[in-house]
Amino acid sequence: MKMIKWLMLVAVLTLVLIPVYAFKIEPSFVKVNHMTFEQGTKENQMKVVQVSDIQLSEAYSEKRLDKIVRKVNQEQADILVFTGDLFDNYAQYAPVEEVVAALAAMQATTGKYAVWGNHDYGGGASRIYESVMNQGGFTVLRNSGQTLTMPNGGVLFIGGMDDSLLGNPSSAEVLAYRERYDYSIILTHEPDVADEFIDTDTQLVLAGHSHGGQINIPFIEAPTPPYARKYKKGLYQLSDGTSLYVNSGLGTATIHARFRVPPEISSFTIRF
Repeated sequence: MKMIKWLMLVAVLTLVLIPVYAFKIEPSFVKVNHMTFEQGTKENQMKVVQVSDIQLSEAYSEKRLDKIVRKVNQEQADILVFTGDLFDNYAQYAPVEEVVAALAAMQATTGKYAVWGNHDYGGGASRIYESVMNQGGFTVLRNSGQTLTMPNGGVLFIGGMDDSLLGNPSSAEVLAYRERYDYSIILTHEPDVADEFIDTDTQLVLAGHSHGGQINIPFIEAPTPPYARKYKKGLYQLSDGTSLYVNSGLGTATIHARFRVPPEISSFTIRF
């Protein structure tokens, strides 16, 4: 009988504590995941840092941006990228001045780049998204790209797709900007469109959108949004060897909780 009471107590505490953890504790974490990619002669090296899906809202306020800025700057990035969804719903929550200041405080020695996410179109955000990112020092790539010569002489192409849900994405337009390069990175908000870059001599695709499922309960598959059904979280090798990384994002949407999917910044050391 004592054992049964003890098990019931543990069960009740678990049911109480897990929601508290999921809604109040884990969303405040910021985990930095480090990866290394090597290709070719490996004579060139750069650091690329990815931030995604901040989705500022009353549940994930601008007060959390200081921690994000601090952790980004600790990585000492050459290239900083943002793969979409700045505000959760711009019409309802939009601390623009604070966001611009935080974006501007994020440092990268060579360049800062962003692409559009579906939330950057919704809620009236399409009127201000590019301006806010530009004021924060980011170049917004919309089916376009740039070729960069890194300090050590390596040539990097970085391209960005328009949002696949509410924009007009075109992988062909992105690739039309690409000429001579040693390493090619493509940014897209929705990860499933990475398949469009198979057999295009693309080395790395960076995406977000899925939030990594946001809530990971063992033996129960989390629902995923459109264009994130195939690639949901973490690192994938596509059929031609192209690497795809799906960042789990920082903020939340719909249910403002995270469980076993902590907010993430990705840091890539790339040798080529």
